[in-house]
Amino acid sequence: MAAFEEMAVLPEIGKAVEEMEWTLPTDVQAEAIPLILGGGDVLMAAETGSGKTGAFCLPIMQIVWETLKDLESGKTQKVVNTQVSAHWLLNLWDRGSAMAITPDGLRCQSREQKEWHGCRANKGVHTSGKYYFEATVTDEGLCRVGWSTPMASLDLGTDKFSFGFGGTGKKSHNKQFDDYGEAFGMHDVIGCYLNLDDWNVSFSKNGKDLGQAFSIPSTLRKAAFFPAVVLKNAEMSFNFGAQPFKHDPVKGYIAVCQAPKNCVKNSEAVSNSSGQQKKINNAPQAIIIEPSRELAEQTYNQIIKFKKYLESPNIQELLVIGGVSIKEQIAALSAGVDIIVGTPGRLEDLITSGHLSLTHCRFFVLDEADGLLKQGYSDLIDRLHKQIPKITSDGKRLQMVVCSATLHAFEVKKMADRLMHFPTWVDLKGEDAVPETVHHVVVKVDPQNDKSWHSLRQHMKTDGVHVNDNARPNNLTSETLSEAVKMLKGEYCVKAIDTLKMDRAIIFCRTKLDCDNLEKYFNQLGGGANNPKNPYSCVCLHGDRKPPERKANLEKFKQQKAKFLICTDVAARGIDIGGLPFMINVTLPDEKSNYVHRIGRVGRAERMGLAVSLVSTVPEKVWFHGEWCPSRGRNCWNTNITDQGGCCVWYNEPRYLAEIEDHLNVTIQQVSPNFEIPVDEFDGKVVYGQKRQNTGSTYKTHVDQMTPVVKQLSDLESKVQLAYLKRHIAKTV
Repeated sequence: MAAFEEMAVLPEIGKAVEEMEWTLPTDVQAEAIPLILGGGDVLMAAETGSGKTGAFCLPIMQIVWETLKDLESGKTQKVVNTQVSAHWLLNLWDRGSAMAITPDGLRCQSREQKEWHGCRANKGVHTSGKYYFEATVTDEGLCRVGWSTPMASLDLGTDKFSFGFGGTGKKSHNKQFDDYGEAFGMHDVIGCYLNLDDWNVSFSKNGKDLGQAFSIPSTLRKAAFFPAVVLKNAEMSFNFGAQPFKHDPVKGYIAVCQAPKNCVKNSEAVSNSSGQQKKINNAPQAIIIEPSRELAEQTYNQIIKFKKYLESPNIQELLVIGGVSIKEQIAALSAGVDIIVGTPGRLEDLITSGHLSLTHCRFFVLDEADGLLKQGYSDLIDRLHKQIPKITSDGKRLQMVVCSATLHAFEVKKMADRLMHFPTWVDLKGEDAVPETVHHVVVKVDPQNDKSWHSLRQHMKTDGVHVNDNARPNNLTSETLSEAVKMLKGEYCVKAIDTLKMDRAIIFCRTKLDCDNLEKYFNQLGGGANNPKNPYSCVCLHGDRKPPERKANLEKFKQQKAKFLICTDVAARGIDIGGLPFMINVTLPDEKSNYVHRIGRVGRAERMGLAVSLVSTVPEKVWFHGEWCPSRGRNCWNTNITDQGGCCVWYNEPRYLAEIEDHLNVTIQQVSPNFEIPVDEFDGKVVYGQKRQNTGSTYKTHVDQMTPVVKQLSDLESKVQLAYLKRHIAKTV
């Protein structure tokens, strides 16, 4: 929970993932969550089970909830009203449902391809005066710009209350479209003139006066006129005069923002506003597309778990897949939905039928994008993306998140280049490898060769697996050797700390019980947990520790108030502590990928790190509580192996070591139980926890070996040259 909170994740979400035993973020979560919370587009690739779903669901849920909270409190509207009262802007409250407006109120966009969507300014002029504003086409599409009264529809120029000029070169009023001036398009600047002294409307293109377009009828001469625009898959920016115009208006006209106060009227849409932005029930803020029903259901179920403690307001999620009654999904949309998880086919059905609106979509997520593209959904993705406003109603930019097993595949990369906005690549799918900054060695624990366990008076308490097995030195059964391994590993762990002078390390144990036993042993050796001079001061981190304790323990270790962090694999991912010098595997993980994640806790930020793995040479009997265990390990003492109805298995570390070496395509160096680490073989003298000191000791050794030979060659060369000179002088004499 503490690690998630460090990434600015809400405590309520942190509490939910805590209950899911996500104590620490996985690598992909640690990379992606801050990027998404920061407003960026993200491309991510990671292995199955790496926490990829949480990497995009957690930040999206948080932003959606915070947006709903702001709407509920009216916070967003208060900011806008302050701007509305002070400046001429496009009006957030007097616009079409697919019309997006930037926070500065000077640029608008609609990505709807089948319908026109318009908006008016927040202020208008009336009574008298000559006024001017400019509109610039900033993206290809169809657009119409001009003047509108409050009685007019937002479809500028299609009724008797508004006057427009379109990119096709036609003027429009009361559904009458006539040729006027000339066509305009990308980068063209349209000047809009309103003469309330002579009651007419005219336009210019890039400073060229196109002449009078309309005569204002007497029925409208008491109305206020507002700058207005209507778009179809297009974008325009506006200048009401706060900035210098690109083309000065003709003589006698002034910027509309310079109109006298007695000639200015605020929009009725503003004055009648309730103070809150309206939430449209069937317009979710996030849409997550999955290639299959199973994946959609999995993501949907994860969201339900994540939002457990998010209340007031509640996030409403909906699963949209085939095989389920579409009537139920339509009813849910009508009731209100914030996040949708679905498959492409059913999503398209609901969108094309008008039951699902994309006008408020803030997040567009493609999970398993390579699968979606292979199934032929590229065109559908493009169509949906075009319909979603790239700037939301509250001025936020649309964010895209794309997950794929093969980010660098041509189809995925092409789609990302086409649709995404400078995405950050989070590629954690490459082959596992150990960084050069990590030295990793194996120490064999052989109870048949090292018989010190026979006479140990004090040792780490074992896990109790062999309590009924008559394990003693004069009875060398497999059970006895297994118990001996458990005793020796505690001793080897302490010996590694003492010999290598470890003052800071993460120590991984296989089970929570092993962690507890090692913690007790360290405290026993060092004079107690509260002894400030305890050379083995430690804290413990695993799923059975209460959340406050886990948070406190992690902080204590980070702040170096404890030397050792003893933990299970739950902490293998996500801990990022700069300069951490040492790591000990008391037991090898049975998942070879977890080995890489464990030892990856050291050797970060170009600092050198040493990872020591204690590997038993004989099978060790260990606890393995599965679904068959009624208590899942709590107070369970059934020491039979699993195929006999018990909760134990024989753990074969040599086999796991072989799998790890095969996975990494390396042979991990073995060192003696005396922990004599051959530093020279690691390319020079190093200090673990510090950056590599490139003294080049290996090459120095070579030079030292060759120096006598080089000297001999130099002496021979001198003798040859002297002999030549003597003979040459003798001849000349």
